[in-house]
Amino acid sequence: MNTLQELTLTRPDDFHLHVRDDAQMQAVLPFSARQFARAIIMPNLKPPVVTTALAAAYRDRILSALPDALKHRFEPLMTLYLTDDTAPPEILRAKNSGIVHGVKLYPAGATTNSAAGVTDIARCYAALEAMEKNDMPLLVHGEVTDPSIDIFDREKIFIDTVLTPVIRRFPGLRVVFEHITTQEAADFVAAAPDTLAATITAHHLRYNRNAIFQGGIRPHYYCLPVLKREHHRQALTRAATSGSKKFFLGTDSAPHPCALKENDCGCAGIFTAHAAIELYAEAFEQAGALDRLEAFASFNGADFYRLPRNTARITLRKTPWQIPERIDFAGDMLIPLAAGEMLGWKML
Repeated sequence: MNTLQELTLTRPDDFHLHVRDDAQMQAVLPFSARQFARAIIMPNLKPPVVTTALAAAYRDRILSALPDALKHRFEPLMTLYLTDDTAPPEILRAKNSGIVHGVKLYPAGATTNSAAGVTDIARCYAALEAMEKNDMPLLVHGEVTDPSIDIFDREKIFIDTVLTPVIRRFPGLRVVFEHITTQEAADFVAAAPDTLAATITAHHLRYNRNAIFQGGIRPHYYCLPVLKREHHRQALTRAATSGSKKFFLGTDSAPHPCALKENDCGCAGIFTAHAAIELYAEAFEQAGALDRLEAFASFNGADFYRLPRNTARITLRKTPWQIPERIDFAGDMLIPLAAGEMLGWKML
């Protein structure tokens, strides 16, 4: 491996991905399938994927949407959308299906398409007990939704009021604290038992909250959990590049039409699938840790989810290229992260 000009990695996985549905899915899915061997697929459709049968149908649509050249190179790993009414028998069906790899906790109102989410975690204890018993991971959007709590503090409060009690009550439950954004979250995961891990996005490694406000409001840098202060970005970078097996790649790539981002109530979500592995490579290079990218991107997540490691490989070359300004999105347009900017790494 030549860290200056070429980087060869075991084909990575994306452990947090939104691909939408129908024509929109056909527009964005090839970006992820080209880079990643597998992806944990988020269930927050309209209506949400709340049953194993719905997950199986969604999986079939994803496989059908893949271009022929990628049909045998990409595996969608399905999830269920946790609600107040998710019942233990559904958890058992999900486990026995072999296609469902986690159950996603969205606090009601926390982010895009989360209105049907959990209103009180105590109402889910029977489902969580079944998940613990059947070794089904809980995937967490870690924010409280109390409007009296500052948006920049919602992750920290979630740790104290929701995540800590869940871990104590269900010590055998495997939990993924998804898209962490704060030093408090990174420190909490590092100190927790091995049943807790976390994903980190490329945009939270690359930007702090100033990006949202440079030269005016920049809606294409708005996501939830929102970008935080610089010291939090630095803490995430230390965690991602630490070599700890507890942290791994999850892009949270979330496409929205440009018109839904650039309006008076713009959607939360950043599209990064167009250059995901390159964005991570730049972040690791800037931290002087390119030698630790492969474990973060290709090994740690597979190990935590108890999946076999991939055997195929990808190559990145040190060559400048420009990210497109816009990407076609089923007749609409979407603005990718770092639109128009130059990147220094390019996947061959």
